Amino acid sequence: MSRARTFADLATTYGQGNALGKRNIAFNGDMAVSQRATSTSAVGDTSSHYPTLDRFLYQANTSGRATVSQAAITDLAGFRFAQKIDVTTADTSIGASEIALFQYMIEGQDLQQFKKGTSNAEKMTLSFYVKGNGNATYVYELYDNDNARQISKTFSVTSSWTRVVLTYDGDTTGAFGNDNQLSLYAQIWLHAGSNYTSGTLSTTWTAQSAANRAVGISSFYSSTDNEFYITGLQLEVGEQATPFEHRSFGEELALCQRYYTVIVDGSVSNPSCFGIGTYYNSSNFYGSLELPTEMRTAPTIDLTTGGDWFVMYRNGGSDGFQDITLSTAMTRAIEFYNQTQANGTAGQAGFFRSINSGAKFAVVAEL
Repeated sequence: MSRARTFADLATTYGQGNALGKRNIAFNGDMAVSQRATSTSAVGDTSSHYPTLDRFLYQANTSGRATVSQAAITDLAGFRFAQKIDVTTADTSIGASEIALFQYMIEGQDLQQFKKGTSNAEKMTLSFYVKGNGNATYVYELYDNDNARQISKTFSVTSSWTRVVLTYDGDTTGAFGNDNQLSLYAQIWLHAGSNYTSGTLSTTWTAQSAANRAVGISSFYSSTDNEFYITGLQLEVGEQATPFEHRSFGEELALCQRYYTVIVDGSVSNPSCFGIGTYYNSSNFYGSLELPTEMRTAPTIDLTTGGDWFVMYRNGGSDGFQDITLSTAMTRAIEFYNQTQANGTAGQAGFFRSINSGAKFAVVAEL
């Protein structure tokens, strides 16, 4: 006769500590939240940016280029989206300093359960689903930003979805800072020059040595046929990879809004109303907004604008404007104002809209 599974049964199967939930330290591991864009082309220059998915940064320095997109998938049960990286310009002459990294960054205060830097340091297990256009080998590196320490493991990609499980030893040297600053990079090396591949791969925790970080990888930019898909990313305590922990879209969105919050996106809704405000004098008006989620730090502004893409409606009239400046930024709220393009009366109240599909107003507190 079958019996109900007890907590002890589940703990034995899935590991101690977080057997019944909140196991996945990574946010947006199912690749569902993409507040910035769903596709960005010509990625590969010296910039580090978030081309599409929230929490996943692409850092590259290569003459190759790629399109990075949130891809809808139907061939992997339980998942709707993946990060897709598709080479559009090949780079077959690899300079010594070239790199291409798919990165996830984590605050120190979210890593304390690993007990890093103590005699009881816990193992870390990364798991994810991956596929490409053919066989390739890449490196998944954990990089301790607080103590300049690294550990790397290779993994294989084929043309079919495969769940990769990588377990990293606990590190008894160097504790993670217990704060809201960047402590850990979990990053995939897709492309690297000899500065990063000429040594011996650091498969145990060691002090940072560039030559040992990406030894043995394929070159993702070797052909315009190359594609890379990843989803179901999970980072958890211990040496047991548990089933991917699905959270609701609302939960994932709120976790991502700690780092990036969209106030207005004209491509989603045009026109969009985004609050009320008051004329301080005849040429400046102010508005304030409470943010939906407390952000990691006081944010900065991310603005996409053009001529009169925003409007302040007041007293039967309106003022079009294109500049927005944060006058006060806190983790829970912001105050903003215009610098030019207004002609009202001090004390008049009004409301704000965006009126162009290209308009975007967001705030940023990324690591």
